[in-house]
Amino acid sequence: MVVTVVLWASAFVAIRHLGEDFAPGSMALGRLAVGALALGAVAWRAHHRTPLARPTGPQWRALILIGLLWYALYMVALNEGERRVDAGTAALLIQISPVLIAVLAALVLDEPFTRRLAVGLALAFAGVAVIALGGRAGEAGGPAAALDVVGVLLCLVSAAAYAVSLVVQKTLAARLPAVQVTWVACTIGALALLPFAPVLVHDLRAAPASSIWWLVYLGLFPTAVAFTTYAVALQHLTASRLGVTTYAVPVVTIVLSAVLLGEAPPTVAYLGGALALVGVAVARRS
Repeated sequence: MVVTVVLWASAFVAIRHLGEDFAPGSMALGRLAVGALALGAVAWRAHHRTPLARPTGPQWRALILIGLLWYALYMVALNEGERRVDAGTAALLIQISPVLIAVLAALVLDEPFTRRLAVGLALAFAGVAVIALGGRAGEAGGPAAALDVVGVLLCLVSAAAYAVSLVVQKTLAARLPAVQVTWVACTIGALALLPFAPVLVHDLRAAPASSIWWLVYLGLFPTAVAFTTYAVALQHLTASRLGVTTYAVPVVTIVLSAVLLGEAPPTVAYLGGALALVGVAVARRS
């Protein structure tokens, strides 16, 4: 989980940096293509040592859902969202996903749904409202670091896609190898984004070499490595408990964003993000 947290935090910064050179869809396709190729090589070597499992019909449906939601929709929505809000704010917004995961886990995985969870859910979404409405007020009042409401909503779409996918993937954790799940889902996501291939070709021709290497980094480390380590961790922790371990992502993201991009979330994002994280903490307190 330490590997996952650090690499995912760096992804928010890399996405923000690449927003000027790659469109949201082409960035997602390039990232997934690199990740799928790298994971395919690892899966091929693993298959020669221990044959990979053959997914059943329900498992294939789960893999397709994960690929479409977590690898395709999540990444395109987040890429577009980070064109409108800074990396730290995006990371804060994604962190309401542990509450969504807890609700879904209660509905799907028979994990307990408590009054504390309901209160935490209300606090988390109140924090999101503070971020969104505060950004709108800043925009109306002048140049005070306004947040784009559409960007906030796109980040929430990513959070919801992540939450649903994690709960679905938990049903596969004990049945399929982590590398296989990550590789197949990543490949499905890349195939779903093939309509963006012409845009990716155009962006690759126009982008500087440094941005292309950042795109390769996104595919190899925050995707191939981090999604696999997350899948491994999912085999040993409950879905809701695993979601809580990503609390550190916004902190690492804000530090990296300040150092590498020279930007930080506006004050309203800190306030709303703190309220959202308090809600998550209340929801998951044992």
